[in-house]
Amino acid sequence: MPRSDAPSPASGSPSPSSSGARIVRVPDDRDGQRLDNFLAGHLKGVPKSLIYKLVRSGQVRVNGGRAKAERKLAGGEEVRIPPVRVAETGETAPPPKGFLAAMEAAIVFEDSRLLAISKPAGVASHGGSGISHGAIETLRALRPGQTLELVHRLDRDTSGLLVVAKKRSALIELQALLREDPAVKGQRIAKRYLTLLAGRMPDGVMSVDAPLHVGLRQGGERHVQVNPGGKPSLSHFSVIERRGGQSYCEVRIETGRTHQIRVHAQHIGHPVAGDPKYGNADINRRLREQAGLKRMFLHASTLEFALDDGSTPYLLNAPLPSELTEVLDRLG
Repeated sequence: MPRSDAPSPASGSPSPSSSGARIVRVPDDRDGQRLDNFLAGHLKGVPKSLIYKLVRSGQVRVNGGRAKAERKLAGGEEVRIPPVRVAETGETAPPPKGFLAAMEAAIVFEDSRLLAISKPAGVASHGGSGISHGAIETLRALRPGQTLELVHRLDRDTSGLLVVAKKRSALIELQALLREDPAVKGQRIAKRYLTLLAGRMPDGVMSVDAPLHVGLRQGGERHVQVNPGGKPSLSHFSVIERRGGQSYCEVRIETGRTHQIRVHAQHIGHPVAGDPKYGNADINRRLREQAGLKRMFLHASTLEFALDDGSTPYLLNAPLPSELTEVLDRLG
């Protein structure tokens, strides 16, 4: 519990302790935020892996007691944040100027509440696991002093729409829509992707209703497979056109599971072209040689949703990147 013999710090402001740690009171507008995300906001540049280690070791305290990383904080609670020597981790170097310019150019929408980029393939949504600068860290470097929080994530090798909240209220509302929260029943986020699938898909819409389970392979690599014990997952594939014996498709997903489109495509025998994990190595090699496909052909093209209890609609679009349109052109 907070100490009664010392004045409480102002909301959100740090108070030094004798050990060099800071005591930070949770502002009211951060009510409900997870502890790990709260810490990430106060330990800029510190990798998530180190934040989790600090929590597990008990160096982080909430109201004087241990807490788990997923603990949801309440406004007015006090969080002890230990001193972290970020400079020694090598994480304080700013993103390269060329990367900053590329991310600035990738912004496709912005208003007072949201910012959306068309994330290039090969860029992680956030740093960690040896990645110093992900999309969110680079955007924060572009907008110093501005609060920016990831609403969702995209696989590193998937290009397309990545939405960032500039206000806590927008973040909470969008995350509720993503969770299909009962409080916002009847509302959802419509997500559409563009992809090239191996082989000739049948005409019409093919719906894949197959539960997905996330497992870990040796070394900690995530591997997803269709499994009756997995989470419900639903994808709808429809052919736009056929090129060079392959199928250029739009995919609508009603759930947002890890690697969902990639595993569902593999499950129906038409894996995503260029997918190194779930794809067909021979087809990938042939498409690389014949059409110059050097990445996974999967692009998050459209997001449609509404804020303010459905009264403010948003329709965000990110055009297919030039390296993918060129592949389609070569396939004829």
